[in-house]
Amino acid sequence: MSSERKRTKYDIYADIVEMVAKKDLCSLTRISYGANMPVDRAKTVVNFLVSHGFLREMVLGDRKKYRATKWGLEYLETFKHVRKFFAALEEK
Repeated sequence: MSSERKRTKYDIYADIVEMVAKKDLCSLTRISYGANMPVDRAKTVVNFLVSHGFLREMVLGDRKKYRATKWGLEYLETFKHVRKFFAALEEK
């Protein structure tokens, strides 16, 4: 992704799902670091992704961990595929 372009909400969703998918089980703090976002903002986005079925929240002891769902992984693959098309259109 170009450093001069602002991330869209869809870029952020993909970054978070990708981060969670890489780690299998991921804490909110790890997600925020991996997605380069403050924890409070990451929490809002993670809750949105959980409510829409892209991530699953799991309670292990007294901690919440997150896992990518099949739906989330499908979104990630589709998003990467579409991003390639947009990149081809932007080439000079």
